[in-house]
Amino acid sequence: MNISIPVLAVYTVLCFVGNFVGLAGVFKKAGVPAWKALVPVYQLFVWIKVLQKPKWWLIFAFIPYFGIFVLMLMTWRTIRMFDKTRYITLIPATFFPFISMPYYGFSKKEIFYKLEDLPAKHLGFWHSTPIKNGNKKEPLKGKITKTKVRDWSDNLIYAGLAAYLLRTFLFELYTIPTSSEEGTLMVGDYLVVSKVAYGPKIPQTAIAIPFIHNVIPKTQTRSYTEWIELPYLRFWGFGDVQRNNAVVFNCPDGDTVALERSAESYYAILRQIKRAYQNPQQFATQCYMGGDTPHQYGELFNKYGANYYPGKEYDVVKNEYHVISRPEDKRENYIKRCVAVAGDKLEIKNAVLYINDKPAYEPPKMQMRYIVTFNGYDLNEENRQRLDVNEEDHFQIAANMAIYHLNKEQAKQLATYPNIVSVVPDIEADTIFDPDIFPFDERYKWNKDFYGPIIIPKKGMTVEINDSTIVLYSRIIKNYEYNDLEIKSDGIYINGQKSDSYTFKMDYFWMMGDNRHNSADSRFWGFVPENHVVGKASFVWLSLDKYKKMGKHKIRWNRMFRAIK
Repeated sequence: MNISIPVLAVYTVLCFVGNFVGLAGVFKKAGVPAWKALVPVYQLFVWIKVLQKPKWWLIFAFIPYFGIFVLMLMTWRTIRMFDKTRYITLIPATFFPFISMPYYGFSKKEIFYKLEDLPAKHLGFWHSTPIKNGNKKEPLKGKITKTKVRDWSDNLIYAGLAAYLLRTFLFELYTIPTSSEEGTLMVGDYLVVSKVAYGPKIPQTAIAIPFIHNVIPKTQTRSYTEWIELPYLRFWGFGDVQRNNAVVFNCPDGDTVALERSAESYYAILRQIKRAYQNPQQFATQCYMGGDTPHQYGELFNKYGANYYPGKEYDVVKNEYHVISRPEDKRENYIKRCVAVAGDKLEIKNAVLYINDKPAYEPPKMQMRYIVTFNGYDLNEENRQRLDVNEEDHFQIAANMAIYHLNKEQAKQLATYPNIVSVVPDIEADTIFDPDIFPFDERYKWNKDFYGPIIIPKKGMTVEINDSTIVLYSRIIKNYEYNDLEIKSDGIYINGQKSDSYTFKMDYFWMMGDNRHNSADSRFWGFVPENHVVGKASFVWLSLDKYKKMGKHKIRWNRMFRAIK
């Protein structure tokens, strides 16, 4: 069920109005003049006094993002003052205060108790039982005991809520799993990512297992349900995404996933299978990775026939894998450097990035792909580790030749080794068309090292759309900004209207990895919408070398608590 912004706004208004209208009745039952509930801000000080809680609680009520949850906790406490202890009562009443607060405030059946007058309870897990005073029928007022299960469950709720608030609205911890950002960020770096840098987002997938992103570990089971989907809404932050920021974002290419090959782009898999079927003789013996196992395209030809028809790649993937879709906030988290912001002109010439016709900033340890030839033997693992070469950035391609991904300083050092004959940058020629490079169209004969020029879309910017430009913007129009797009023989139709232009509704960004030749980034899937941005990578709090054992320099002490630049 998709909830629109107007519906969310109505719910928010109802919560605040219903809560404070109900407080008038609660205050009256507590012996406080009802009019005090209607005075903004002042009623919070009165309310905390009615709850018999310390005034310092209110400090948190005025902290951005936390205030709404403090109000929820105060609502919970208020309902508890009416001798309601069961979760089945407390939880829904807290989330729908516009119903619960007026009811408890004005119902003649419900009695408000001071803390010392609350009937004694023995709180079990699902229910409560009165405590009797010996043989007397009256309860011991104010006396509350809990089972261990109830005590633990209460503590877990409070601790979990606090951790959830921190993770959702302030910061989150991430791990670098691949070498796409080497050598700025290394495999095994643990990062603190600031959510407030650009403003935290309201979780769009409202019902999910806390602290698990999209899949329950060790399974292919989703950790969320799409029963309720909230609209995109971002709170204010300390600033906007700037060029050269290290940004964490939900990968826009991850809206659809083939679970057995979840580490790969679903759309790249489709393109590869399409090319294979269009050239079966060329691809029959070529291999692809299906999960962790290599397969030959010939296996697919034998299974589904070698003849191609339009759309066959979709049929093959659908039958071969479990294909699922994911909402925006449950797509895989990526971290890349934002090299261009909305409105920028981007171009890559001879592997050099240009923004607005000027050479762009190059990170000090930016890596490129090099072809290394050697005399007799390659560099051994110990020497590669001395150079800080990630094993994922090195592989041998011939008896005397290997591929290395290195920064300029590493390349210079490598060239000094006596067994190394040459270290040459591996840059593609401008005549080579890479079909896996966005927008995947031969009219744009681009590759990783020669790309563009292209303009990054900006909110309010209008572009001409026609047969050649629609390949650049179709995904934005249809998938990111949710328009109905049809390409017919007589033109392009948006929401049923024939159109020759389009005005963007959001800002977009261009993300690239610092390991320029070993990074799945915007060159492979295009623009990143603003609603996919999660936060800014702030600093490394822990760094573990994946290829070393504990006690043998596994902890990279020199990287810990280092700011990310």
